Amino acid sequence: MIADARLPEPPDREPDFEDDFTAPRLREDRWVDHYLPHWTSPERSRARYDIDGSGLRLRIDADQPDWREEDAPLRVSNLQTGVFSGPVGSRRGTHRHRPDGLVVRTNTPEGLLWAPTAGRVDVTVSASVDEGCMLAAWLVGTEHLSEDDSGEVCVFEIDAAAVGERVSRARCGVKAHSDARLITDMTEVALPLDASKPHTWTAVWGRRARSSAVTASS
Repeated sequence: MIADARLPEPPDREPDFEDDFTAPRLREDRWVDHYLPHWTSPERSRARYDIDGSGLRLRIDADQPDWREEDAPLRVSNLQTGVFSGPVGSRRGTHRHRPDGLVVRTNTPEGLLWAPTAGRVDVTVSASVDEGCMLAAWLVGTEHLSEDDSGEVCVFEIDAAAVGERVSRARCGVKAHSDARLITDMTEVALPLDASKPHTWTAVWGRRARSSAVTASS
């Protein structure tokens, strides 16, 4: 295991939310199986995935449409724990991550299934090595109370081309987006592991905890 002295010990209590994806179906009380559906259409935002008793496998299929037609080629299978949008035609919505004028195309009722404001998150993943793929986990502002709440803790972004048998590279840090209270601070790290194998990322953030991200093999 790769240890980091800056990472505090896990809390001495059960987690508020835990999912190992061993149930036969996705938990509808926790997960939205779409990627930012308000900025596009349901058939383009819907995730494709398998749950086989040993975990979750996100898929990008050959016939899967681009997330938005004008963004081709960009296809996404994503799960998220909250979503919000303003009315169709507005610019209000969760994760306005681009400055090029995202506009609500699908009215999406507010559904904050799990939207913490501080804490610790552990994510265990295996990255794809298929050409052109990227695996990522982001903690993003919901923006349902204010457009200022748009910042992001990037737990990790792993490009398939950056996965090696002995060393893998990943990006992590903070992205300000439209939150003037934050400063974008991203870095690339080289990890002495094969990221295509199961490994765990941890992010800790809050008033008293400096936002951070580390990884460990599992």
